Amino acid sequence: MDIGVISVRYARALLKSALEAKLEDTVYGEMQLLAKSYVEVPQLRQTIDNPMLSKETKQSLLTTAISGAKTASKLSQSFVALVLKEDRENIIQFMANSYVTLYRKQKNVISGKLITAVAVSPDMEQKMRRMVESHAQGTVEFESEVNPDIIGGFILEYDTYRMDASVKSKLNNILQTLKK
Repeated sequence: MDIGVISVRYARALLKSALEAKLEDTVYGEMQLLAKSYVEVPQLRQTIDNPMLSKETKQSLLTTAISGAKTASKLSQSFVALVLKEDRENIIQFMANSYVTLYRKQKNVISGKLITAVAVSPDMEQKMRRMVESHAQGTVEFESEVNPDIIGGFILEYDTYRMDASVKSKLNNILQTLKK
């Protein structure tokens, strides 16, 4: 069976259970943390895929990856136990990403990113967030990033849109025009 189909089925079941238990926001944060753990700690995949490692050790590792410094919700702990019982731990990262996607669709949450050459004030970041929320008609999870390479201006990305108002892109456009 297809990894995508399996991971979406598990994610749907988790979201349904989370909605019934009114824990969808908590589980959302935990699944984001799990997905991020897989990206930031590449050894996690190798460790979880190791057949010599006991299910209890894998349960402990995954629970830690889900919860960080706090205690994981009972629902997420039960979910990890189910995944391990069914020998599906090799695709739990995909399940976590599928849950995040389904949650965002369910709650109309859009991911946005503001890239600037220097750090912006919280007020400016809030203005950009409000602008995106008014256009997207949903809640925006906003991330700010500083990239001095863009020289000045900003790049705003959300959903499938990208607005590049950086000095670097303007200079590149001028350079391309001069080359013609």
